[in-house]
Amino acid sequence: MATPVFTSLKIVFSPSHLSNSKHYSINHPRRIFKHSFAANVRASSTAFVDTKQIEPVVVEKEVKQRKNILACPICYEPLTWNGNQGLSIESLQGSSSQCSTCKKTYAGTKTHLDLTAASGAKNYIEPMPVATELFRLRLVSFLYERGWRQNFIFGGYPGPDKEFEMMKGYLKPVLGGNIIDASCGSGLFSRLFGKSGFFSSVVALDYSENMLQQCYEFIQQEENFPKENVILVRADISRLPFVSSSVDAVHAGAALHCWPSPSAAVAEISRVLRPGGVFVATTSILDGPFSAVPFLKTILQNIRQVSGCYFSQSERELEDLCIACGLVGFSCIRNGTFVMISAAKPC
Repeated sequence: MATPVFTSLKIVFSPSHLSNSKHYSINHPRRIFKHSFAANVRASSTAFVDTKQIEPVVVEKEVKQRKNILACPICYEPLTWNGNQGLSIESLQGSSSQCSTCKKTYAGTKTHLDLTAASGAKNYIEPMPVATELFRLRLVSFLYERGWRQNFIFGGYPGPDKEFEMMKGYLKPVLGGNIIDASCGSGLFSRLFGKSGFFSSVVALDYSENMLQQCYEFIQQEENFPKENVILVRADISRLPFVSSSVDAVHAGAALHCWPSPSAAVAEISRVLRPGGVFVATTSILDGPFSAVPFLKTILQNIRQVSGCYFSQSERELEDLCIACGLVGFSCIRNGTFVMISAAKPC
């Protein structure tokens, strides 16, 4: 059953020989900060991206006291916490919360807080698409930062550090706020967000328990990591456990193509973003030479039906997805099959 998934992953992360990389922008979201970053992207066999910082990033707005943005994934009502109100990695174990509407209780573990709709069910098991289940495997979770993610460079991905520099320009309007690292995997970007000091709180969110375990272990290995500002949450991307209009930014690195329903996921992201909130994501587009593949659209549809993977064939397709889900100011940067997109919730 997993064969189509590995085949599709091989297609996405194979070397690309596309034409010159480009920056594509439509009605970029409003800019609050005068400081700017310039990303000079060029296509090459090594998929290298030069990111030049022109001026240092300064968080100019005052960081307000953090509010509880977590909500019941069933009712979307804010959760009432018992015990420690300052939720963090260190305080999760033994903590519990309850929805005031449906009265369901959610308990924290040593590593994360389970806020899936089926949380606490003992006999009910809901299998997910192959692409989702693949990343729940202990072996895949272990290998993700030990060789798996490094191979993305062959698809044009610049690498976590350079991707982090590239997205700063999109995130400038929301610096100092909170950020959700959706489908965080082993927490590559969650850790970067946490250590940067650019955000008041970071939520590392994934559906895979084993990925969250890896994320927790990597954080524990970090010296002087601000654990008080980070929380790990298990949740379904299509049913986000956050209060509507409470989130400043959502990031999804190399994840959109693995979501069973990108439209349901982006619609949820749009719901939780506050007005002016920013969505930034990276994924792969199969255009250029791939367009010459006979019956490509049919092949991709079959891959999606079997594996649950979604592969875009154009930038316009991703723009249309964002617009359909209520986001505006679509913008993107290309490098081979790699694309970084951004859009915002209307103010």
